[in-house]
Amino acid sequence: MSLAVDLSSSNSKPSGGDSDSGTAYQPLESNERSHHQRHSMGVSWLRQYRLYKVTILILLLLVLLPLLAHRKLLNAEQDTPPTDVHRSRPLLDAYEDFSAMRATDLKMRIEEMLRIKSTVSVELRELESRRQKLQSDISQYNQKIEEHKQELQREQTELDRLQISVAQAQVAQREAVQRNTPDLALPRTLFPNSLPRKMNPVASGVSQSCEMHNCFDHSRCSLTSGFPVYLYDPDVYNVQRAGYDIDGFLKTTLKQTLGYNAHIVHDPKHACIYLVLVGEALLEQDLLRNNRYAAQEAEHQQLRTTAPSQVGNEGASPIDMQRLYKLPYWGGDGRNHVLLNLARRDLNSRRTNALLQQNTMRAIVVQSAFEREQFRPNYDLIVPPILGPPGGDVWQECASMVPARRKYLLTFQGELRPLLEEPQMGTHPLDDFILEHLKDMSKGATQDQFVLQFQCVPATEQHDSDAVTDWTLCGSDSSRKQLLKDSTFALILPPLSQRVSSTLMLARLYEALRSGAVPVILGADELRLPYSETIDWRRVALLLPKARITELHFLLRAVQDADLLLLRRQGRLIWERYLSSVQATVDTVIASLRDRLGIPPRPVPPIIAQSVFNSTFIPLKSDPPVGMDTEPEESLGPIEPPYASPAFRRNYTILRIQSKEAWNDWVDPFYMYPQLPFDPALPSEAKFMGSHTGFRPIGKGIGGAGKEFSEALGGNYPREQFTIVILTYEREQVLMDSLGRLYGLPYLHKVVVVWNSPKPPLDDLRWPDIGVPVAVVRAPRNSLNNRFLPFDVIETEAVLSVDDDAHLRHDEILFGFRVWREHRDRVVGFPGRYHAWDLSSNNMWHYNSNYSCELSMVLTGAAFLHKYYMYLYTYHLPQAIRDKVDEYMNCEDIAMNFLVSHITRRPPVKVTSRWTFRCPGCPVSLSEDDTHFQERHKCINFFSQVFGYTPLLNTQYRADSILFKTRIPHDKQKCFKYI
Repeated sequence: MSLAVDLSSSNSKPSGGDSDSGTAYQPLESNERSHHQRHSMGVSWLRQYRLYKVTILILLLLVLLPLLAHRKLLNAEQDTPPTDVHRSRPLLDAYEDFSAMRATDLKMRIEEMLRIKSTVSVELRELESRRQKLQSDISQYNQKIEEHKQELQREQTELDRLQISVAQAQVAQREAVQRNTPDLALPRTLFPNSLPRKMNPVASGVSQSCEMHNCFDHSRCSLTSGFPVYLYDPDVYNVQRAGYDIDGFLKTTLKQTLGYNAHIVHDPKHACIYLVLVGEALLEQDLLRNNRYAAQEAEHQQLRTTAPSQVGNEGASPIDMQRLYKLPYWGGDGRNHVLLNLARRDLNSRRTNALLQQNTMRAIVVQSAFEREQFRPNYDLIVPPILGPPGGDVWQECASMVPARRKYLLTFQGELRPLLEEPQMGTHPLDDFILEHLKDMSKGATQDQFVLQFQCVPATEQHDSDAVTDWTLCGSDSSRKQLLKDSTFALILPPLSQRVSSTLMLARLYEALRSGAVPVILGADELRLPYSETIDWRRVALLLPKARITELHFLLRAVQDADLLLLRRQGRLIWERYLSSVQATVDTVIASLRDRLGIPPRPVPPIIAQSVFNSTFIPLKSDPPVGMDTEPEESLGPIEPPYASPAFRRNYTILRIQSKEAWNDWVDPFYMYPQLPFDPALPSEAKFMGSHTGFRPIGKGIGGAGKEFSEALGGNYPREQFTIVILTYEREQVLMDSLGRLYGLPYLHKVVVVWNSPKPPLDDLRWPDIGVPVAVVRAPRNSLNNRFLPFDVIETEAVLSVDDDAHLRHDEILFGFRVWREHRDRVVGFPGRYHAWDLSSNNMWHYNSNYSCELSMVLTGAAFLHKYYMYLYTYHLPQAIRDKVDEYMNCEDIAMNFLVSHITRRPPVKVTSRWTFRCPGCPVSLSEDDTHFQERHKCINFFSQVFGYTPLLNTQYRADSILFKTRIPHDKQKCFKYI
């Protein structure tokens, strides 16, 4: 290294120019500079040497340390005890040359490898099982997390509902505090509790001027009395003259019919009115012949040992007025007595007006024939003759209402008997011009056919000795019925002389209505028709003055088919309910008098529910399945305590305000119902001004959707709830599942299970606790008609009738309930069906369940209806229809649709898109059988025959929620999420 330095020093001299001269003049500086350079170079060399040394040392460490570690590891493996065969050999031994090994060593090595393989396999299986267990635990924990999330959502929804419920309860509490009128309860019945006071008799002049305000004692007829009626037993209190007696048929049937009437009392002290049967009075020898209804009465008469000593002259009244005045409760003047003179056999006899020129004092006269000066308007009562059976179904007597136009346009058959003397012809109401015009009209050049006969051909046997001159009936009852069934209109001529009503005229009216011929009453402005205070005869018949005789043909041709069928339908309703039988006549007489006094009728009797469980048995309860049908994030309504619909709120107003509707539209003035589907709705502002009690407007009146909609019912009627009625027969598990799905359903008041099986439920059957009462009612027998029995445990107007296997979501049920609240008089439900015309035969209907854009029925296996229709189905629907339902074990839903459409003349309302129901796991139902549809075909045609027409009406729309399929902002909610 010094050499290198020296060389570098010597080589550096020539670069300075001339070296001799430089060194000569500066010798000391040159030596010092050289010494300094040498010192610097030595320091630099020392630094480089140290750096090289450190670098080499680090490299040696990096190389030696792994070798030392590897050596140590190899030594550690060699120090391992030889007993651990599986871990004694390094991995590199696998590449050992086995060819040089001995057989024993090789065998031992193979066995060792097999043991290693088995051990590894066991460990792998254990690890796999652990992995699977961990995965299972993870999935279970994830499931629990999801369940807790759903539970949290449900609890949050339940909390929201409870908050809504608390708010609703607070509103109800404020309403209860602010209510000015207390809840009405059934009033105490007030009876007079004393016999009529003895009063002085009144003269004929006073009697002739009788009206309700001056001849009737209202003090015996309190508004809360229920209109008690007492009947004098006709077998005990006979007011006939010697030689006369009451028709045995009338006596028997009247007593039997009044025995069914709710107004009859047996204590005369409690009576409001007293009924006295004074006719039909017949000669006793007439009772022994031509009496088709009283064979036993004839035998009884033959056994009598005493005969009448004298009959008296035939013109005298058959009623002994002195016997009448001596009745024990006559009270001197006959106030509050009703004299029933009912005609049945001798329709043209003078005895049909047996009280003519008799002083009846203050008694009300009820009969068919009245003279003008004799009749006291709004006091006496005109009734038709008794021409029908005692009671029961009468539809067999009626003809079909269609077609509208029949063979003959107008018919009349009659003969004026007995013949009048010539001087008396001037008093005839129908002059020769009217008769001649009728004859000319029938012979005119027209395509219309008439049957106008003013002489009986063949001649009708007539006893003229005791007859009143009038237009008699020609032929037999069957021949007249056949002619009227072919007649579009039936002409009715007024009675002669100064009579406002005659028995023969009312008999013609009775027969015309029975056969569906629209009555044309000529001279109606001079007449009085039966029950004219309550029945609107303008909706039943054409009422014409005699001066319109020349325009009669034109008027008949001007009546359109729709109006013609409307008149015919209304006429049949009036005939069936008020004229058709003895029971109908008696009930109508009592109802007319009660209506005149403004007294409400008796409450309709409900069916008393009998529980299938005895009083000591407590059925087992089970927790219901949670969250089966409802979406956890959708709140459908508040949870309320049971709230029954207010009942009998309009007792004293409905027949005063809507009497015409009750008599002519609803055709049922005989009973008071708890509620009606026809109750009026209040004006919109009344819900906020003075009449707000019970109303729950949406958003307190400002409206809204989503949350605001679910919090309140809204609508036009106060808050209410509904009852679910389930008909079941030995399908316990299906029933339990259906009940469990009802848990948490808002606005549900109660569930009524109609147990149709004769076997009681199993003792160990667990009934789900759904938060509302469940009444299990024993049916009287196995019948599908039990579905519509008006049980007393049904305390709401709205009734949801469902099958035990019907599967409905909560939102569907509540939407149907809201729709029903706007259509209370109709059937509102889910599965729709229709009646289809048979084109091959062109004379019958078919039941059709195919998908269609038109429907006419909603099956009551899932439908809302008013409880009022359950009363009508049980008490007023013809028995033949209910018998047919029992015969086929089918068609009760069709019968209910017929009934509601018949009363309202409106089609049902279908809601949502459901057309059928599927119940997985349910047993096969009756509807799966092919004979099921064949029976339903027959039911529709039979029911049409009973009603006289097919009342079903078609509809082409269904109801969906207002905002359904409407695009709304993302921050808004719809009324229902899925409807």
